Amino acid sequence: MDMREAIAAQTSFSLRLSSHLLSLNGSAGSNLAFSPLSLHSVLSLLTAGSSGPTHQQLLWFLGCPLASNLVALYFQISNSILVDGSAVGGPCICYAGGVWVDAGVNLKNSFREVAGSVYKAEAHSVPFRALVRIYTKD
Repeated sequence: MDMREAIAAQTSFSLRLSSHLLSLNGSAGSNLAFSPLSLHSVLSLLTAGSSGPTHQQLLWFLGCPLASNLVALYFQISNSILVDGSAVGGPCICYAGGVWVDAGVNLKNSFREVAGSVYKAEAHSVPFRALVRIYTKD
């Protein structure tokens, strides 16, 4: 899969998602704002850290045969589109990305490195189970 095919797959994902969300919104005269690129990037990041059936389902949903194609796409996006162009009169696009994972899940350093270097995102461990117990006590 070359870069054009990866971009086409991302575009197809965006159009499918837009169509679905607009069909749910249904009421005439209503507005909808969302970022397909943000959703695609976080699902791509999760794909990089997944394995087995989950990994295969994410690849299928994103329309991409290999996770390495997604990594290449977002490496290109983060190093060309999302760079600060203000020094030469261009825009400075701010993008915040991150993943919160239950503290019981051991994140590999390689996943954290890909998250930071390719996706410009951070992965944090949070004790979700302990927090649920705190907030659900009667």
